[in-house]
Amino acid sequence: MRAIDIHAHVPRKPGLPDIEIEPHLRSFFKIGEVPTVDQMVAEYERLDTLAVIFSVDAKTRTGDEPDTNEYVSDIVKMHPERFIGFATVDPWQEQAAVDELEHAVTDLGLRGLKLHPIHQAFYPNDERFHPLWQKCSDLGVPTIIHAGYAAAGTGMAGGGGFKLGHAQPIPYIDDVAADFPDLTIIMAHPAWPWIDQQIAVALHKPNVYIDLSGWAPKYIPKDLIREAGSRLRRKVVFGSDYPYMTPERWLAEFEELDIRDEARELILLENARKILGLEN
Repeated sequence: MRAIDIHAHVPRKPGLPDIEIEPHLRSFFKIGEVPTVDQMVAEYERLDTLAVIFSVDAKTRTGDEPDTNEYVSDIVKMHPERFIGFATVDPWQEQAAVDELEHAVTDLGLRGLKLHPIHQAFYPNDERFHPLWQKCSDLGVPTIIHAGYAAAGTGMAGGGGFKLGHAQPIPYIDDVAADFPDLTIIMAHPAWPWIDQQIAVALHKPNVYIDLSGWAPKYIPKDLIREAGSRLRRKVVFGSDYPYMTPERWLAEFEELDIRDEARELILLENARKILGLEN
């Protein structure tokens, strides 16, 4: 296995309409039609790469019907050699969200939780969501939490109503990491414009990691690349943000970065193995 892509969005389930922001995302990332599941499988097979796949349930905030955890689980069951599935829940559903997470992990075989504070319009450190973090911790599964700027809403009036401040690493993600030290947190994306905050949280909290998804490697802020090759070499993981950033492009550009070979192997493969509990 060449690499583990810890950040890949599943193609929309056939029959469901696009989420409202999808055309804006495609425009921002300059992509055409989203690939099918079969095309996604073929791409990751060609690259000899494993992918963590998920959707985002933002129904309370946006009204969009989400792709279900059952749908993600079915894809994983059809392609277990290629995909690992993470659940999503709508945090505003409170106890129902906690119950759905438990169902997704214990019954559907999903192995983590993906949340997007900007899309879902919540502050991760709000005590109303503590039961969700506690359930993740009890189940022993990691969570991926979007951090920093979001492409969603770019160019829409008022940014589509999405508020970037929901994804600031300090205090929102840092507080969760402090209050739930047994919870493994992956901050999704370089958290621009709060890169220094993101680096500080990952350095300070043993349970916090960073994925580099959504950015072409040549554009990732230099401070983060420098830390990824040194102090954070065991705390940073590869993520593409498929289909908006292809793993092929990301991996090719990553090869051009000036990073030590030891750190390169950790970022592409070994750190994710540890997070996901995979055997070598």
